[in-house]
Amino acid sequence: MRIARVIVDVPSRETDRPFDYLVPERLAEWVETGSRVAVPFGGRTLQGIVLGSAEEAEVDRSRLKPIADVLDAVPPLSEELVEIGRWMSRRWLCPLTVSLQAMLPAALKGKTEKYISPAPDAAWTVLERSVYADFLHALESGGPLKLSQLLQQHPERADAVKQWLKQGKLEERQKVEDRLSVKTVLTVFAPPEAALRDALAAIPARAAKQRELLAYLLEHPEPIAQAALAEAAGTTTAAIRALADKGILEVKAVTAERDPYADRHFAPSAPLPLTPAQREAFAPIAEAVERRAHETFLLHGVTGSGKTEIYLQAIDRALSQGREAIVLVPEIALTPQMVERFKSRFGARVAVLHSRLSNGERYDEWRKIREGRAQVAVGARSAVFAPFARLGLLIIDEEHETTYKQEESPKYHARDVAVMRGRLNGAAVVLGSATPSLETYGAAIGASPGFGDRDEAVRPVYIPLPERVADRPLPRVSIIDMREELRLGNRAMFSRALADALRTRLERGEQTVLLLNRRGYATFVMCRSCGFTATCPHCDIALTYHRGSQNLRCHYCGYAEREPDKCPSCESPHIRFFGTGTQKVEEALAETFPGIRVIRMDVDTTTEKGSHERWLTEFRERRADVLLGTQMVAKGLDFPYVTLVGVLAADAALRLPDFRAAERTFQLLTQVAGRAGRHELPGEVIVQTYEPEHESIAAVEHHDYRGFTGRELGHRQALGYPPYGRLLTLTLSHEQVPLLLSMGQTFATRMRERAAAAGVRGDDSSSDRAAEVLGPVPSPIPRLKDRYRFQCMVKYRGDVDARAWAAETLKELAETAKRHGVQMSVDVDPQMML
Repeated sequence: MRIARVIVDVPSRETDRPFDYLVPERLAEWVETGSRVAVPFGGRTLQGIVLGSAEEAEVDRSRLKPIADVLDAVPPLSEELVEIGRWMSRRWLCPLTVSLQAMLPAALKGKTEKYISPAPDAAWTVLERSVYADFLHALESGGPLKLSQLLQQHPERADAVKQWLKQGKLEERQKVEDRLSVKTVLTVFAPPEAALRDALAAIPARAAKQRELLAYLLEHPEPIAQAALAEAAGTTTAAIRALADKGILEVKAVTAERDPYADRHFAPSAPLPLTPAQREAFAPIAEAVERRAHETFLLHGVTGSGKTEIYLQAIDRALSQGREAIVLVPEIALTPQMVERFKSRFGARVAVLHSRLSNGERYDEWRKIREGRAQVAVGARSAVFAPFARLGLLIIDEEHETTYKQEESPKYHARDVAVMRGRLNGAAVVLGSATPSLETYGAAIGASPGFGDRDEAVRPVYIPLPERVADRPLPRVSIIDMREELRLGNRAMFSRALADALRTRLERGEQTVLLLNRRGYATFVMCRSCGFTATCPHCDIALTYHRGSQNLRCHYCGYAEREPDKCPSCESPHIRFFGTGTQKVEEALAETFPGIRVIRMDVDTTTEKGSHERWLTEFRERRADVLLGTQMVAKGLDFPYVTLVGVLAADAALRLPDFRAAERTFQLLTQVAGRAGRHELPGEVIVQTYEPEHESIAAVEHHDYRGFTGRELGHRQALGYPPYGRLLTLTLSHEQVPLLLSMGQTFATRMRERAAAAGVRGDDSSSDRAAEVLGPVPSPIPRLKDRYRFQCMVKYRGDVDARAWAAETLKELAETAKRHGVQMSVDVDPQMML
């Protein structure tokens, strides 16, 4: 028997290596690289993934156990994806099984089920036969039974089952099962017309229901779902079964697709003629696709410049070569409008993958890709792992979005994974944005060494697209100083300019988008007598007031408590709600503009399936005057009657302890400004702020991306932040602060020792190689879910292998962390500093 190298689904550093298993002859044809298998491991049966095969085992062959089962007829992971998983494990310092599991749909993340059956030599006593007659009959006649279901149906038999297992009268077998199966539908197949007529003539008149069924099938002979047939013919499933028992009809379980867009019609669309600027931008991308050459491009196009049409025509070029394409868009920008653009151009060849689908729908869309029935995958971050075999093109729209970086292990960045898949497949990679991240932009213009891994730094080809389609002007932007509004006596949340502009749009029947990146009603609750502030008892964060549910809620752990009517500390009635959230703005709009129709889109209003699509459809059909929301209204929206965009608190994120705060503020404001004036009607943008002089806000007024990035790149270079340097952070969490401090200091000391051994200094600004270890210090949010958090940061540049140092140091700390229950989380190239 040959040997398979298997990585077992136990996400720990101790088991982060392949284990050798024998491949039984009965499974020899089925076990391949990328196969999911069930294997015995430490007394349990677990899921594993085959990494490859070997001639010789790493231990004595007689000690090897055989693979118990193969879970799929076709391996869910190709050899290319297994290689990507190995690379991700090294790149982001996570267990290999974690990176491989990230590529599988949730339906395939197997769970172990226990089955029981009577032992072949089980000898039941007369008393047992008498007392447990029905139960034993079920065990003996039904084959192996799932233990969890058995105990659920017969909870009173739990003690007897335990005793029989100990006595050996019952045998327990473990089996790895998927969390979801393929959906099947009982479908009726009718015989040929002549046989149907003969059967109808033979059915007696008293069997009226059966005769009605056969008469219906004579007129509609195509296969039909059993339930649908019973409804259409006005009969029952019993009549259908009776005809099947007579051999007249055939009833079979047929695989049914859970298609989330089955009830939607997408009118076919033809390619649009490209403008001269679009043609110039499209040419190098098309040329790379045709040459089947791996090349990375940065398509820097202002909002409304026609980037999507370039994507569509590039995809068409890849498909014409028999190759496939992946299109990534941020989750919040994956609107029905975006899906419609791709479905109307490529029809059933498009599979859509995102979190608003059910697990079953996502699984069926994934199967369409793996089985070759779809050639284009459109989705959010994880769609980068779509199981294509002939990739020719990967597109990342809004490449600057932080949602492309996963915040849980594996902490991968979809942009970097896309580039690596492009390398392995000889595919072109297009990164598109109106406000590219400074890492990507700096690499494209040659200001930095390139983004991505130290050994594989990427320098994209820069493609500018500076004008809107049809020479439409960018919207006029006005910056309103809210300090001046206060001096003039305006204490409302709307400046005079924004209120007037809103009133004008209501009179004209035009639409407005309002952005406030805070949900809830009030951002904190405080007593004006004693200064008490309502905070979460489990996290060091203020509670947010939600007026609809009349409670205070923590947006980090979910804790909620009732709205107070007096101060919990001093019992004063002077408890007040401060700050503004989207709920409060909605209320203020109704008071200021009676009769105004408002749609509010935030996490609280889009939790139900289909709610996101429903709100946007209502707005597109002009059943609302204002679309109010958090950042989910800033991207992917294209409505012809939106002529006004208002930003209510432009400086809300500027004071966050994050070196990217200014960049993200500029990006968000520019993106939401781009929703206005995208069609024939001119657009206007009004930005309200208490810091109009801040460079990220002032630059928005003139759509000055180059000016802003030039200044920001200068700041980054002086401080050694990306794109001129790289970061690695370690976050430690535990209930006890002294333990965190001790482990954090050990990590920092070991990292400094390794830097010194490699001849790398942290204070040499003139050197091309440097590494500086900072911390440990409390995290910006020092406590979450009753656990304190401390952080260490490594800033490094040049030929410095800080990841290897961190991996070695974490190994040294692993035993201590496990013994004391300290959680350690390392993030390479972090995007979120909180």
